[in-house]
Amino acid sequence: MSIAKSLLAIALSVSITSVGSALAQEPLQTGAASVDNVQAEAVEAVSVVDAFHAALEHGETDAALALLADDVLIFEGGGAERSKAEYAQHHLAADAAFSADVPSIRSRRLARAGADSAWVATESRTTGPFNGRQIDSLSVETMVLRHETDGWRISHIHWSSQAAR
Repeated sequence: MSIAKSLLAIALSVSITSVGSALAQEPLQTGAASVDNVQAEAVEAVSVVDAFHAALEHGETDAALALLADDVLIFEGGGAERSKAEYAQHHLAADAAFSADVPSIRSRRLARAGADSAWVATESRTTGPFNGRQIDSLSVETMVLRHETDGWRISHIHWSSQAAR
């Protein structure tokens, strides 16, 4: 492993630990108001995350794909998709259909950025009917973004959810 990769791994580990600590400091908010802690340097990266979700919600799958790095790594439900092309072939259409039908309300967001990388951690609650069943779940999402020549691109997504209690 190169020194650069080792440093990146250490930085990512520290960032993920910081995300966990920061999100654990306060209980999940379930009201309509979101508690956000977005570093000024991360505002552009956050807007890419929001644009990705808006594209999914409106069924604009090409626009959603344009915000992903070609080598995006997506973790969800214990599985992995290892590229934009793989995501497009497998879960993109289902994610767009779900996002269009079932609204999510963000309860908390934490975002940090450096010169070439950023992360955005979001907590939300998703409620509504989908495919004949009622959805009520608490979700967490981590997105890692990389600054490329044409702007921020999502290079990693980790989605996890559980039934609300």
